[in-house]
Amino acid sequence: MHHALGRDSQSKDMDSEHFSALLVLLLLWLHSCRRLAECLWTSVFSSGVIHIVQYCFGLGYYIAVGSTVLCQVPTNVRNGKKISVQICWYHIIGVMMYIWASLHQHRCLAILANLRKSRSGKVVSLSHSVPFGDWFESVSCPHYFAELLIYVSMAITLGIHNVTWWCVVMYVLFNQALAAVLCHEFYQKNFSSYPKHRKAFIPLVF
Repeated sequence: MHHALGRDSQSKDMDSEHFSALLVLLLLWLHSCRRLAECLWTSVFSSGVIHIVQYCFGLGYYIAVGSTVLCQVPTNVRNGKKISVQICWYHIIGVMMYIWASLHQHRCLAILANLRKSRSGKVVSLSHSVPFGDWFESVSCPHYFAELLIYVSMAITLGIHNVTWWCVVMYVLFNQALAAVLCHEFYQKNFSSYPKHRKAFIPLVF
C-alpha cells in the first residue's frame, strides 16, 4: 500500500515537472513573439547597427534557452508515456509574475518609442531624450529589469528549485545589469538635469 502511494506521488511529481516545462516553453514562445512584434511595430531604432557576431549570438541564445527547457522534461515523458496535467501553486504565481513584468516591459518600450514620435505617431527624431513614466521614475532601464523579472517568473514556474534555470537567470542578471549601467552612465553624462534619485537597474538598489 505504501509502495503504491509512493509511486502515485512520484507520478504526480513527474506530471507537474512536465507541465512546468511545457508552460515555460509556451511563455518563452510568447515572449519571443512579443519582442519580435515590438521590434517591428513599436520600437524606433537609431541608425546604429550591431555586429553580425552579436546578431548570430542572439539567435543562438534563444535556441539554447529553448533546448535548456526541453532538457528539464522527465525521461518518462520523452519516451512517450501519457500523463495528466498537474497545476501547482508555483505555476499560478509564475504566470502572474510573467504577465505583470511583460506588461511593464511593453509600456516602458512604448515610452521610449514615443520619445521619437509625434502625437500622430510619426517618427520625427532619432536622438536620445530622457524618458518619464511607469518604472522610469525609479530606474534608467526598467525594460532590462522587467526582462530579469520575466526570467525569474519562469524559474518560479519550473518549481523554484531548478538549478539549471537559475543559472540562466544569473546570466540574464549580469548581462542586463551591465547594459543598464552603461545606459545609466550615458544618461548622466549627456543630460545635466537627469533625475539623481534614479538607479540604473534595480529600484532602490543600483
